[in-house]
Amino acid sequence: MPSYPSATPAGTLPGSVPQLDVAGELLALLRDSTTEPRPDDQLEALTLAVAADLPVLLWGEPGIGKTAALTQLATALDLPLTTVIASVHEPSDFSGLPVIGDDPAEQGIPMAPPDWAVRLVRAGRGLLFLDELSTAPPAVQAALLRVVLERRIGALTLPPGVRVVAAANPRSSAADGWELSPPLANRFVHLQWTHDHDVVVRGLGGTWPRATPPRLDPAKLPGAVAFARRAVCGLLTARPALVHRLPGSETRRGGAWPSPRSWEATIALIAFATAAGSSREVLSQLVRGTVGDGAGLELLASMDRMDLPDPETLLADPEGAELPERGDLRQAALDGVVAAVRARPDRARWDAAWALLVHALRTGAPDLVVVPATTLAALRQDDWDVPAAVEQLAGAVALSRTADRAAARAAAGAGR
Repeated sequence: MPSYPSATPAGTLPGSVPQLDVAGELLALLRDSTTEPRPDDQLEALTLAVAADLPVLLWGEPGIGKTAALTQLATALDLPLTTVIASVHEPSDFSGLPVIGDDPAEQGIPMAPPDWAVRLVRAGRGLLFLDELSTAPPAVQAALLRVVLERRIGALTLPPGVRVVAAANPRSSAADGWELSPPLANRFVHLQWTHDHDVVVRGLGGTWPRATPPRLDPAKLPGAVAFARRAVCGLLTARPALVHRLPGSETRRGGAWPSPRSWEATIALIAFATAAGSSREVLSQLVRGTVGDGAGLELLASMDRMDLPDPETLLADPEGAELPERGDLRQAALDGVVAAVRARPDRARWDAAWALLVHALRTGAPDLVVVPATTLAALRQDDWDVPAAVEQLAGAVALSRTADRAAARAAAGAGR
């Protein structure tokens, strides 16, 4: 019989390693990356919201890295990740499938949950990632209401160790996209996910930012809760119309807006951010992502005023006063002192206010004392001598006015 050479597997050279194995090694090298501690406000905001056990919705254009961020977060928190593409499921996949038992008239018909929900319950912990939420039709969104808020799927209740995060593309860039229904949207903390050029370049080089759980200071917990409640309740007492404000447009209803439910979530987020010592930018993302930009910015401004020192404390010890470092807060503190002198004017308080302005001039930007000094000078009564402190302020006031006039002339010249 004639003999034939043995067949060589496709993609394999005689005496060599199969090429697909080599390709696998190359792919493994390409996937190999590491992480590093790196400040990342949006990643910190996401981690805080997850730690606070609030449902989070990441909004961002396709390919921006939402799924990668969730994968890395699950690894950092040591939580098994379960991904569910909401748009490819039926409502019954979230509300449960009816299963007829032996005696439905006596026992009813139980709603059987899907396998992924059973796995989460068995694990007792995990990160449930609902992807492509904006492509889920209204019927599926309605079925998701109980999943997001009550953590119930069919007859099962997800354990406390399970966190819920979703992702969505704006309707303009989503395939067959839908606006989120207001009841579903109001259950989420909405975070806008954008890319940072430096982070992406360094990440493509093999090093991504590391998501770390927030470091909550146990000593700050009671004070953080009290501060959060005082901040929200103080604003809503002064602005009762903000308690519940459903936006007029369909698009805005699918985002963050104020309601008793979202204000309750805001209190939790402020408490967590305060206990963790988070930056104002992180707090701003969380607050605006829960009650919307309008109400959120009002709340942030109200919280700034809460941090201002008491004008009477500043007047009692002007030389040793601790003024805010931020320019807008320092300006507000000085204006508050002048307003306190106007409300209860006397010579000693007027002199103390001048001493405080000199202290502010020495420790901060000179232009911040110009308006308070001008207003304070107008409060002088005839029998009050001009304090020596005024001489130290005169130069700053004159310089500021000269700069203002120069700027006005330059603007007038440019408009010709």
